[in-house]
Amino acid sequence: MPSTDVLHEYTVPLTMRAIVLPEPNEQINLADVELPVPECADNELLIKVEYVGLNPVDGQFAKSGFCKWQYPHILGLDAVGVVVKASKGIFPNVGERVMWHASVGDQGVLSEYTKVPNYAVSVLPAGLNPAVAAILPCAGMAALISLDKLSISEGDTILIEGGAGAVGQFAIQYAKQRGADVFATASKRNHKLVKQLGADMVFDYNDKKLCEKIRRELGPQGFDAVIDTIGGESTARNIELMRFCGKIACLNPLPCFDQELMYRRAPNISVVSLGGAWLANSLCAQQRLSFMGNLLLEGACNGDIKTPTLTAVEFNAQAVSDALNKQLAGGFTGKQVVHVAP
Repeated sequence: MPSTDVLHEYTVPLTMRAIVLPEPNEQINLADVELPVPECADNELLIKVEYVGLNPVDGQFAKSGFCKWQYPHILGLDAVGVVVKASKGIFPNVGERVMWHASVGDQGVLSEYTKVPNYAVSVLPAGLNPAVAAILPCAGMAALISLDKLSISEGDTILIEGGAGAVGQFAIQYAKQRGADVFATASKRNHKLVKQLGADMVFDYNDKKLCEKIRRELGPQGFDAVIDTIGGESTARNIELMRFCGKIACLNPLPCFDQELMYRRAPNISVVSLGGAWLANSLCAQQRLSFMGNLLLEGACNGDIKTPTLTAVEFNAQAVSDALNKQLAGGFTGKQVVHVAP
């Protein structure tokens, strides 16, 4: 019988199940392992993980690796769980259910237990499904940061690329709440969904006459702002569709820009990086993750924000590998959630 530590009403084992990436690989081959339960510093919470929300970035890094990782590496960034250990006087208290976006540079959250600084979590409101809360951080926070960087306000025109993706779904709704006129791109089969979320106009991103059709609806002035969730060649195209000195928030690596385009459009380019809050060791930025988490939880709880459709994923290496590969294959509009523990 393994020895245990008794903490309040919780019994915490010495070891835990986890899903790890043995090394980066194109197939996203993962492994089920047994690891020690992490030790916490004074300002850290020990959390029993309940749900983990999967994101495309999880699959991308599983293939390419990340410069800060040592292997084997526990995957996963978005989670909900219950605090089972906290130093005296630290909030949230033991027994609280919390949501957070974890540091990309540290071990992830696809494990039965994990640790996180207390100032980076958000406490779930009563009545909110914890599985729903687990899908909010990465996509929801990226959407909120993008809109803040663009300073979206009433009457602005904004183009949201990938409107049916999770970031796009949140961005459309929050942009409408701020009074913007929202244009979005999506595959034709997802136009109904994107319009139901509040987009004023939706365009098929596979349409060879996309720019021509956008200009016909928008007029000659160009967009005030763009949220570019796609990257690559579409980034330059989107800048072409913006007004002079318009703003663009980019969620993927920037391409090499044609200097004539830069000179003619003089765009204000912002890079959106949730992981930067951790990698820059910015306490203020990490606390802001908590504030945004509170906003997302409130919106989901009171129905102001519609969340993407959930798909349950089993807590084992093969199921998570299959789920991540499915996300990267494209065309997936919902969110996948791993049920780690009841």
